[in-house]
Amino acid sequence: MTARTAVYPGSFDPVTYGHLDILDRALPIFDRVIVGVLANPAKEPLFTVQERIDLLNESISRSPRERSPSCEGCEC
Repeated sequence: MTARTAVYPGSFDPVTYGHLDILDRALPIFDRVIVGVLANPAKEPLFTVQERIDLLNESISRSPRERSPSCEGCEC
């Protein structure tokens, strides 16, 4: 069986409950969800890309649901 992978790109500046809700809904559907934290040069970000990755990883780790194998923070 082929693994089903989803890519969830966004600026996540900052990460919101809405972002986490979409991630929660994707996890039961896909075997792997790759979260792409993007830099948009046309916008003045509140946080750096690395800060956004850290905030996203921290938000995911606080969830009572185990997500480690399914989610990856990355800069695309």
